[in-house]
Amino acid sequence: MAITTEILKTYRAPRAALRRQLDGGPREDRALVYVFTACLLVFLSTLPRLARETHLNPEIPLDARIGGALLGWVFIVPLALYGIAAGSHLIARLLGGRGSWFGARLALFWAFLAISPLWLLHGLVAGFIGSGATLTAVSSLVTFGFLYIWGAGLMEAEGHGHAERQV
Repeated sequence: MAITTEILKTYRAPRAALRRQLDGGPREDRALVYVFTACLLVFLSTLPRLARETHLNPEIPLDARIGGALLGWVFIVPLALYGIAAGSHLIARLLGGRGSWFGARLALFWAFLAISPLWLLHGLVAGFIGSGATLTAVSSLVTFGFLYIWGAGLMEAEGHGHAERQV
């Protein structure tokens, strides 16, 4: 199935979408592609905002801003996401989860990739409209959408809500 179709299905039924991903087996290559693609898309979404900030304050050149964003989103954030996924798995274990480390990673990485179209919208709003009520609304949509998809996916990955998986 095409990744874009799967992302749209995730908005309607995030648990079922992650279950389909998990049914493909533990493939770390797929998880890596998800996290790096998501981080690259988020990096690209920052470009309009960076151009706007450079226009408003030219003291810091655009290439320096882009370099910093590239370093952060493509090199540092993926490593941080691995740590966040491990932490979420440990917390889920304390709460009775019986999933795998891979499942926790996939839930987080998939949520990050699934929300990337909204990140692109956020970048356009930040770049063309700037701060204000519209950007706040879009930022809230991105945040709550991500937390919803990640939470539902993590529950699926950790086995919560399924009688056949509970002891």
